[in-house]
Amino acid sequence: MKKVPHNFSEILKDELSADEIENLRTSFDTIGDIVILEIPDDLEDKKFKIGDAALKFTKRKAIYMKKSAIKGTIRIRDLEFLAGEDDSITIHKEHGARLKLDVREVYFSPSLATERKRVMEGVRDGEKILDMFCGIGPFPIVIAKNRNVDITAVDINKSAIKYLEENIELNKLKGSIKTYCGDVREVAKSFNCKFDRIIMNLPGLAYTFLDVAVDLIEDGGIINYYEFSDSYEQGEKRLKEACEKKNRDVEIINTRKVKSTSPGEWHVAIDGKVTEK
Repeated sequence: MKKVPHNFSEILKDELSADEIENLRTSFDTIGDIVILEIPDDLEDKKFKIGDAALKFTKRKAIYMKKSAIKGTIRIRDLEFLAGEDDSITIHKEHGARLKLDVREVYFSPSLATERKRVMEGVRDGEKILDMFCGIGPFPIVIAKNRNVDITAVDINKSAIKYLEENIELNKLKGSIKTYCGDVREVAKSFNCKFDRIIMNLPGLAYTFLDVAVDLIEDGGIINYYEFSDSYEQGEKRLKEACEKKNRDVEIINTRKVKSTSPGEWHVAIDGKVTEK
């Protein structure tokens, strides 16, 4: 009787060292029934064997590998199909919400699930919320599914907004979500209200939009701000300086490391409560 491999390591044990296998295991991004792998350059010649092993091990529909970093204002990365069925559209489930997306056309990080839940748990019914870089809407959908709020969701990527609109239909929401496609700096000129909470999850560039957020936040409102950094000091300083320029005060009410992005660098979250001086 042929022995069936029980795990990823067993499938690849004749091909790779234990360390190489362990590094691969920690690089799985599972989005719905799609797995995206990060394969080091020195293992690229074994990518199809690794893809087949990942397919057998995860029993998902398709395996892709990252071919580039996330790039451009629409935040997408090149992917190469390795194994299974070459269909990049999937539905990812998170905290009872369903999130439809095409992994080739939009950016989505399943590893932020805990952070989205944490933000949602801090939201009160009745809040007016702006998500400045909403993508396919994981923050708005998870929040509006659990809270009766009005959310304004903006993204520059047309595909992201298309999927957000599908996700609004896919989920039973307590709150409402209004979508806008465009650069939030331009879109914001048409807003005639202020917001109780502003979510700024574009960690590479969010700091360049802090002036817009400070203009749009209600007295006593919360800015959920994100950036890539080795500490909280830089982000706290940026938030304070942006408020100072608009003659407002900010109290830092929470900071945390969301996830590691590279050795010594983190995706950090800083929550600031903004008030009039």
